[in-house]
Amino acid sequence: MSNSAASSPLGKSSEYRDTYSPELLFPIPRSTNRLQLGITDNAALPFDGVDIWNSYEFSWLTPSGKPAVALVEFRVPANSPNLIESKSFKLYLNSFNQTVFDSLEKIRQILEHDLSAAAGSRVAVRLSDIHDTSAYSVTSPHAQCIDALEVQIASYSHPSVSMLKASACHDTTEQLCSHLLKSNCPVTGQPDWGSVFINYQADNKLDQASLLQYIISFRQHADFHEHCVERIFMDIYTLLAPRQLEVYARYTRRGGLDINPYRTLDAHGVFHNRRLVRQ
Repeated sequence: MSNSAASSPLGKSSEYRDTYSPELLFPIPRSTNRLQLGITDNAALPFDGVDIWNSYEFSWLTPSGKPAVALVEFRVPANSPNLIESKSFKLYLNSFNQTVFDSLEKIRQILEHDLSAAAGSRVAVRLSDIHDTSAYSVTSPHAQCIDALEVQIASYSHPSVSMLKASACHDTTEQLCSHLLKSNCPVTGQPDWGSVFINYQADNKLDQASLLQYIISFRQHADFHEHCVERIFMDIYTLLAPRQLEVYARYTRRGGLDINPYRTLDAHGVFHNRRLVRQ
């Protein structure tokens, strides 16, 4: 697969098809950006994880011609060879709008088949009734927010591990968060807004002011959501040599989709899809 962002539907006028069109999906290899982080083998990644996508604008027709709607959660494994470009994902989901399906299970199977083929690994799909508020309730994760720290900002586009500082501190455990994460789409330049959560255990303690400066340095950085999170993970991993590390981001939705990448050192780590107030 040699697809690149430059040849994707991003930034181009698009015809919105409203009948089922799986060919709209546009996979992009993860390997290209991972090489920049020193990751050369997708089969031996230094992390586990998943990308959770939530769709709030999914509809189809029942056999009587009556429209139906649902909420959909997609889980794309971090070790899949490809990510799925977000605009193509939206166009694909919109192609269900005027297509007749006779059961939710048939829709789930089709979504899972098409997205798994695009990602190169099994994508798990869950459809929820819009009245199931428990599945999408707003929560506030338990973490120390560092956004009130007074810091001087000198860079908005060049995140680097050299910006991060740490000090020796035996058996440090912290759960930190910032709601000041912003990056830009690598093709269109559109802003991507998010919150980032960092949980770690190490014999080194992150300097919180330097971490906030580092997070803000993504503000004009152009990259996909998934790669921003992997960059943060790898830079903190390089600095701290932690025993445990989790980095995940909750991005605000665009076009009815939000993207929530999660990376962890724990091969058995479980990511709960808990929506934030901005989502």
